[in-house]
Parts: sequence; C-alpha cells; structure tokens
Amino acid sequence: MKKGNVVALLPIGVFLVLYLGLGILFEYVLDIQMGFYNIPIVVAFLVALLVACLQNRALDFDKKLEIMGRGVGDKNIFTMILIFLEAGIFVGVVGRESAESVAYFMLSIIPEQYAVIVLFAVACFVSLAMGTSVGTITLLTPIAVAVSNASGFDMSLCVATVIGGSMFGDNLSFISDTTIAACNGQGCKMKDKFKENFFIALPAAVITLVIVLIMSLNSEIGGAVTRDYNLIQIIPYVLVLIGGIIGINVFVVLLTGIVSGSAIMLLTGATKPTELLAAMGKGADGMFETIIVTVLVSAICALIREFGGFDALLSGIKKVFRGKKGGQVGMGVLVGVMDIATANNTVAIVMANPIANEIAKEYGISPKKAASILDTFSCVFQAIIPYGAQMLVAISAASALGTQLSALEIIPKLFYPFLLCISSLVAIALTKKPDR
Repeated sequence: MKKGNVVALLPIGVFLVLYLGLGILFEYVLDIQMGFYNIPIVVAFLVALLVACLQNRALDFDKKLEIMGRGVGDKNIFTMILIFLEAGIFVGVVGRESAESVAYFMLSIIPEQYAVIVLFAVACFVSLAMGTSVGTITLLTPIAVAVSNASGFDMSLCVATVIGGSMFGDNLSFISDTTIAACNGQGCKMKDKFKENFFIALPAAVITLVIVLIMSLNSEIGGAVTRDYNLIQIIPYVLVLIGGIIGINVFVVLLTGIVSGSAIMLLTGATKPTELLAAMGKGADGMFETIIVTVLVSAICALIREFGGFDALLSGIKKVFRGKKGGQVGMGVLVGVMDIATANNTVAIVMANPIANEIAKEYGISPKKAASILDTFSCVFQAIIPYGAQMLVAISAASALGTQLSALEIIPKLFYPFLLCISSLVAIALTKKPDR
C-alpha cells in the first residue's frame, strides 16, 4: 500500500463542514422547513472540488483535469448515469397513481384489524416497484393518516410503519438510485446484490410484521378505509421487478417497463401522447442533480486518490477494524457517517464507493457483499436521522392533513430500520466462507 496523505482528505472535510454546518443552521437555528434540502449540494461539491484542485502542487492543472477525466470516464460511472436516466424516465412514464391503487385494494380485501400490517406490506411492495422511499412515503402517508383516523390505530405507529416499509424497497429495488449507485460503484450485478441483500432484509421485515401484528391485536378498532382502485397500472412495475430478479440486463428491463407503461397509460386513457412525452422529460429531470453529484464526486475522489487520501483513510480503518468482519463493519460505519453528514443515502454511497472499493480489495470482500453493505447501512441511517427527507416528508404530509407529529414520536416505532441494522450485523458476524 502506498504511503497515505491525510491532508488529501481535506476536500471531503470541507464539503461535510459546509453542507452539514449550513444544514444545521437552516434547519435548527433559522427554523427553515426542510432546511437541509435548501442547501445547494452541487455548489457544496463544487467548493470541495476547488479545494481538491488547489492541493497537490506537484501536478499542473492540465494533469489534474486529465486525472478528473479518467475518474468521471470510468465505465461504472457512465453506466450508472445511463441507468439513472432510464429509471427516471420509467417512473415519469408510469406515474404513481398505481401505488395508491395497491394500497386501497389490499385495504379492501384484508380485515381492518390488520390495516397497519397492510400499510407495511404495501410500502414494501410500492417502494420495491418504484425504487423511491420518498415517493412511497409521499403517496402512502395520507393513507396512513386516514387509516389511523378511521380505525383508531396509533398515528405515529402508522406513519413509522410506512417509513420502515419504504426503506425495504429503497434498499432492494432494481431501479432505486441507491442500488444503482452501490452496484455500479462496486462493479457487481444487481441480481447478485439483490440475493445477498434479500436474506438480510427478509428476517428484519418478518420480525417487523410480527411486532406490528402484536401491537395491532392490542388496539381497539373503529372502522376501515375504502376507495376506488385500478390495478392494471402496476403491470410495468411487476415486469421490472420480475425481470430484475431473474437477471435480465437492467437496460432491457427498464426499457420493457417504459414501453409497457407507455402502452398501458395511453390505452387506458390515463394520459395523452403529448403528456406522456412531458412525463418522460420530467422523470429524467428528476435525476439530473444525482447525476451531477455523481460526476463531481468522481472527479474529487480521483484527485484525492492521486494525492494519497484513500491510502491514509484505509490505513486508519485497518487500525480500528481488523479482519474481514471488521472491514465490513468499517464499510458500514463509513457510509453511515457520510449519510449523517449529507442526509442523502445516494450521495453517501457515491462518496463512499471509491473508499469502499479499497477496503473490499484489502479485506477480500466480494463486490456483491460490499454493495449490499453500502446500500443497507445507508438506508438504516437515512431512515432514522430526524432531518432526513423521509422523516421530514412524512411529518409534512401528516401536518398537511391536520396531524402534528414529531420525529421523536416516530423514531422509537421505526422497527424495520433498527432490525435491518441488527440483521446486517448478525450477517457480518456469521461470515465464514471466503467471498468469491
């Protein structure tokens, strides 16, 4: 291993201080709603890139541009960008009304005493199909509030159950930006990461269902929530989900979803041709910030690596976390710290990817396991931080319906994220066979 240079990590420190510091100022001092998400993250990364360019005086600027170009031009980075765009178009085409249809369909056929279990199951399915936890929470929180008001179930339990279920899909979905970032960053196939991840997420989900069931049976039930639904629009989601699981190329899977979704939306009269094209553009637009962040982080990390920053960081991790199990825990802590600082699990993964690559090589951790760890731990931390988009969107959606909730009421009932963390640590502790 090359000699490390701690000073090379300064750009990461500058970004974290700038973004986290302004986020805390906006959110808790100036009391700006969604304060963390009012910080222009692209600008913060541009400042960090400037700092990286000013370092390492041994290289002239043209050489640094060449290094940044190699970092951005990496095959995995370019693949990630294309998948981001295609996934955005897919979500734009299909829309999100089908998510509500799934929820009301299940609520109509399952007895009302199991309504909270339905909320969790629907949140798991919808987020798995849509690939977005925030989108799922936006759609299902009003339904959770309606369920609580009609049935008498605890409001914070209903909302927390939706947040937990949404992180299940965020962690596993083939079109989730976290999955795309983790798999392409670590160079593994999505189906391999899914299989590695599924047997960690499943026990956590099952135990969550048991806990919610016990709490539900101890509650007095008032009434049920009913509304019209249309299930035909979930077909594209199901096709994407099945195609991803059986291992069809992700570009083909998403193209199938786009084509089938377009046909269904047009044939059912849910949209017009001109509106469909606009929806495609809007879906792609929704991925632009994530793509720009990916490009900037790739450039910054290329300069940091050249200046010896990753070698210094890896040396520090080796002193604290020893052996393959320790390396996996270190990887989880790394992406967790990045998520706490950025309040964005996709950005956290993109930032942690290059360092995680070095850790994986040093400790003999397979790409699929590394991708699973990065995605899982980023989702755990993202779900429970009180200033994360998931928590803030849920509280805001409930507030819009006249229900006041605080993060302190919701966090203790986020059973799934906490259980996912425990399940992940158990899986690491049980690691025996060498990765292949």
